[in-house]
Amino acid sequence: MANFFNRLIDKLLGEPEIDWDELEADLISADVGAARTIRMLEELQKRDEQDACEIVDYIKAQLAAAFPSPLPELPRPREGRPCVILLIGVNGAGKTTTCAKLAHLLQKRGESTLMAAADTFRAAATEQLERWATRLNLPLYKGQPNQDPASVCYEAHARALRDGVHYLICDTAGRLHTRHNLMEELAKIRRTLSKQDASAPHACYLVVDATTGSNALLQAREFHKAAPLDGLIITKLDGSGKGGVAIAVQDELGVSPIFIGTGEGEDHLSPFRVRDYIDTLL
Repeated sequence: MANFFNRLIDKLLGEPEIDWDELEADLISADVGAARTIRMLEELQKRDEQDACEIVDYIKAQLAAAFPSPLPELPRPREGRPCVILLIGVNGAGKTTTCAKLAHLLQKRGESTLMAAADTFRAAATEQLERWATRLNLPLYKGQPNQDPASVCYEAHARALRDGVHYLICDTAGRLHTRHNLMEELAKIRRTLSKQDASAPHACYLVVDATTGSNALLQAREFHKAAPLDGLIITKLDGSGKGGVAIAVQDELGVSPIFIGTGEGEDHLSPFRVRDYIDTLL
């Protein structure tokens, strides 16, 4: 399937003149963000630019420039202490699968990992993570059904410290960003993790589903208030023409993508690279 920019070139080449309103609607529908879209098109119209390929090249360059250089990277373990990663997000975003894929990616890099099944109120989540752990030979810590998620993370952290694990990845329960009590639970998990290492968690990543479009920006906005985000993991980019949400989140919150998910396989998680994202995914 042609990506957004290939389709855009085809459309522009087929028109006798540029329909700027339609181009604006196309960019906004891809979730690039209204403010950035309007700025880009105003500049293009000042140039009276009519060449389809040059228009697309300009838009690509502007979107690529939205991201910092260099991009933030996954933190490293420090002084024999594990790097603690907290995965958060709404139900269905792909947190549990991402947890396993990230652990697998790190394991392939030679890092030791431990996954913590902190979604204790949904038995299926723990079972799903267990299946991944068995399939990929990944260590997993799980608590009791309905155990306080913060205590599960605490116990997993204690085990990671004891065993000298490089990365502890905590898979938390999916929660609506509009539910205050569930957002408070995230704050409790963060406080509990800091009891054994004042700097933990070292990274809090929001997992968002690219197919949800602009709703992902709303999620990022609200989660960022409750649990300051260090990065974004965007899933299901293989089935979405709405990957522009990464730009909208970067513009509004200054939160950069760290990883992208492009499929269901264990190897379908990759570090975010701006040029690949702009050229092939958006």
